[in-house]
Amino acid sequence: MACDPSPWISELYLAVTKAVPEARNVALSGTFFTKVFDGPYNAVPKWIKEMDTQIASHSKSVKRYYFYFTTCPMCAKTYGHNYAVVLVQVE
Repeated sequence: MACDPSPWISELYLAVTKAVPEARNVALSGTFFTKVFDGPYNAVPKWIKEMDTQIASHSKSVKRYYFYFTTCPMCAKTYGHNYAVVLVQVE
């Protein structure tokens, strides 16, 4: 899963079964909205707008976006789908 807080910074989050020595181990907590999309990577801005609309309809505000792409670009081409899970942490 990834979060891009700026155009020059990416944060990658990996699921592990126990703490990794010498790594910054974090646990995500809070309230999240999620949705699965299918489309190219350049559709991310469109997905963000759609999620913003849904979140606003619940009287919530976005704290942070996280994206999880289930396949690499080459696999997406092979399988014909590029599924992405969008997780939005809300306040």
